[in-house]
Amino acid sequence: MANWFRYKNYPDFWNEYLKKFKGIQPKTIESTRFIVFDTETTGFNSNTDKILSIGAIGISNNIIDVSDCFEVYLKQSEFNVETVEIHGILRDGNLIKSPENEAIETFVNYIGNAVLIAHHTAFDLEMINNALKRMNLPKLKNKTIDTGILYKKLVGKKDSFFSLDVLCDEFNIPKHDRHTASGDAYITAILFLKIISKLKKERTVHYSDLFRISNKKGLI
Repeated sequence: MANWFRYKNYPDFWNEYLKKFKGIQPKTIESTRFIVFDTETTGFNSNTDKILSIGAIGISNNIIDVSDCFEVYLKQSEFNVETVEIHGILRDGNLIKSPENEAIETFVNYIGNAVLIAHHTAFDLEMINNALKRMNLPKLKNKTIDTGILYKKLVGKKDSFFSLDVLCDEFNIPKHDRHTASGDAYITAILFLKIISKLKKERTVHYSDLFRISNKKGLI
């Protein structure tokens, strides 16, 4: 009864989000909606820093869908002048910014039950989940893929660390708009497809092969 009561007292958008995970979910790479996302933050401490922006783009049937994209800037309750040189987001300026709870709600509505992809996913995911916690909501339920770990499957170097810049150079991916949330999401989407393509040349790649749990948190 307690679980039922708590569930019914979630906000409507969260209840709608939960419903999307009921029933049969896609089980092939081609039929799955992937969402590649990135966050820009006030710093690299997921416990104390806050999200400045979220950028995302969809992949369907092995094609980047530029019509399936997302971008939001968040109002800044905290400001770290040192990280402005990295992401270029000022406290004020002409950008339209949303309160954190509104930004997170629109992001949750956007992703639905898609599989989430990021480069070193743990940090970005924890930033989103910490924001949800401040809204008295549970963590995201989506399956996740880490392109850093996926690349390790390709080269067989389990204990190595590969930054997004290193892999952009490895796969000849232009680094336009690097260190913007939308720019990094698009770059990571290209990286994901290139890794999958190269893996397929070496072996049969199944949907289940894409997932592996990692406790390491990468930042860049």
